[in-house]
Amino acid sequence: MNHGIAASAGVGIGHIILLKECTMEYEKGRTIEPTAELNRFKTELERFTTDTQKVADDIRERIGEKEAEIIEGQIMIISDPALTGEVEAAIQSGTCAEQAMEQVCDTFIQMFSSIDDEMMRQRASDIHDIKTRFLKQLLGIIDVDISKVPKGTILVARDFTPSMTAGIVKENVVGIVTEVGGVTSHSAILARALEIPAVLSVEACMTNLKDGQEAIVDGEKGIVITEPSKEQIAEYQSRYAALQKEKEELQQFSNMHTQTKDGVRVELFGNIGNPKDVQSVVQAGGEGVGLFRTEFLFMDSSSLPTEEEQFLAYKEAAMTLNGKPIIIRTLDIGGDKEIPYLEIPKEDNPFLGYRAIRYCLDRTDIYRTQLRALLRASAFGDIRIMIPLVTCVEEVRQVKALLNELKSELKQEGQAYKEDLKVGVMIETPAASLIADLLAKEVDFFSIGTNDLTQYTMAVDRGNAKVAGLYSTYQPAVLRSIRNIIQAAKEQNIMVGMCGESASDIRMLPLLLAFGLDEFSVSSSAILATRKAISQITMEDAKKIAKQAMQFSTEKEVCQYLSKQIEVHTA
Repeated sequence: MNHGIAASAGVGIGHIILLKECTMEYEKGRTIEPTAELNRFKTELERFTTDTQKVADDIRERIGEKEAEIIEGQIMIISDPALTGEVEAAIQSGTCAEQAMEQVCDTFIQMFSSIDDEMMRQRASDIHDIKTRFLKQLLGIIDVDISKVPKGTILVARDFTPSMTAGIVKENVVGIVTEVGGVTSHSAILARALEIPAVLSVEACMTNLKDGQEAIVDGEKGIVITEPSKEQIAEYQSRYAALQKEKEELQQFSNMHTQTKDGVRVELFGNIGNPKDVQSVVQAGGEGVGLFRTEFLFMDSSSLPTEEEQFLAYKEAAMTLNGKPIIIRTLDIGGDKEIPYLEIPKEDNPFLGYRAIRYCLDRTDIYRTQLRALLRASAFGDIRIMIPLVTCVEEVRQVKALLNELKSELKQEGQAYKEDLKVGVMIETPAASLIADLLAKEVDFFSIGTNDLTQYTMAVDRGNAKVAGLYSTYQPAVLRSIRNIIQAAKEQNIMVGMCGESASDIRMLPLLLAFGLDEFSVSSSAILATRKAISQITMEDAKKIAKQAMQFSTEKEVCQYLSKQIEVHTA
């Protein structure tokens, strides 16, 4: 049995095909004529861009807009003068196109890989994919045709890259296994979009697994079973049938209100990273957007997005929702999230450093532009502004003062905006939790970010395997913090939501309902399952479960108890 990360739910039974990386050999240091070699590079660059756009168009038609944008992101990367300029400079200095491309890409891969952030590591993966494909193109190497694999195939690769997606015939591939990648990697996103079970980061899978080997991919438990017994095959066939039935049954929740078994209503929103993602939230039955991560607008650009560019993005998202609420988090960047053109200084401890609202209040030139764009867009929908990483009341007051200044500017210019625009804070630090009662008097809503709240409360680097066992929202300290935050919001009669991973954790739902959470914001793919789970429990039962859970002293006791309760109430 091989263990990895459960990245795309479901089970698949089939036979393995290894996608081996070929050796790309060329003569390094060979003598070239720079002008001719530069023309060769530019010709291949144009062909690469054209071919990649065809792949994106195919994915847009077969899978969806969001997945197509992952591929188009590679076009943006390879078209960036920061990359192509260095390649061209190397060629002009006498380096062949292959070597120039490899060296420059490796430099960027090393830079992004060194940053302790999943998004940056994903950028490194994209550049690795670009490098591999471009070198194959320069060397005339033809890839294995994934589209021709037989039905019942389990694809095993070092990494499942975006470019591989174009060749996949969904009906033929029953599982994906890789040596690298995490839950938020493009490998996982694409596998989930294709609804193919995937287990990622399976150590040495390219060595331990064999071509033609029969296997089971369990995308829920994160395991790969090789040479399964007849009993195991029968068990997983039964599970597959049950999952298909459950998937069909979930559709009945797509047009329903989100409410408990005894009729207590709550709101169920979706999390997004760009305006195009709104459509998937709407299609899944989301009642709004609880988190729009605006940093992606900045990270996917080679220069600062202008006020007009930001305004159009926010306006598009708001109009797509057609009056439903959209909570837009202002720029959460800095420290561990590197954007070259912002020139943010390196820090020894970026998670406790110059980032998010701290950076924005220091760089008001950048922040004012974003806030103006948000105010203008608010005229086109129910936009609400959320401030990230708040640790003191002064930060909130500074943002509100800036907004008042900008409202006066826009009024003088004759620009429309929503006068009573709601402003809230993301509660994700112990400091914010401890002064939640004070913050509640200053803002219109709270949104709890459980990912960082857990990390900061437990003093755990979630990327550090040595202490990963302590990173759990079930820790009594974290649960008490969440309860305190919700209680403070209730006392001031303001809305309190949650946009962290725990909002879609079925075991956590009884506690969150009992504490009084008003709004759950989850990934679009989790909306229906979350709505169903909420509908299966009464508020009375939720309060009983919460009362007992909060009496336990350890994370293990809490987790075991909640798991048993979910089994009882979903049976």
